[in-house]
Amino acid sequence: MEYVVVKWLHILSSTFLFGTGIGSAWYMLFANISRDVRAIAVVARNVVIADWMFTATTAVIQPLTGFYMIHLAGYPLHSKWIMWSIALYVLAGACWLPVVWLQMRLRDIAAEAVRTGSTTLPPLYWTYFKTWVALGIPAFIAFVFIFWFMVAKPM
Repeated sequence: MEYVVVKWLHILSSTFLFGTGIGSAWYMLFANISRDVRAIAVVARNVVIADWMFTATTAVIQPLTGFYMIHLAGYPLHSKWIMWSIALYVLAGACWLPVVWLQMRLRDIAAEAVRTGSTTLPPLYWTYFKTWVALGIPAFIAFVFIFWFMVAKPM
């Protein structure tokens, strides 16, 4: 496969990965700020779907295309910008894995509240949500730096 095609797939998948993360965080945050249990349930359900459709698939495509471009371009794997990118990607992934579990729990708790006609969510929901936010912040920062390394390739 040509370098330009692999690069295009890499950029496209990184856009989906980062964009889905930002979009999901935005809608989840503001649905939760509203405290509207029905809105929270709908948004949480859709965030989980988006995470599996977009984040999970692009999380696999990113390293595959990245390593293939490194190979095609002949960059040394031990280049600092590559090593930093990999480390930050692992950090973001380490944050994302518990976030997936948390999102599914948030979805289920909100759905149960809607089923029972509750207008409030239990304290456990808010504990999970705060943890979700706390894990999202370092993942977001990691991806901002990965984008910088991807574009600048500082040696």
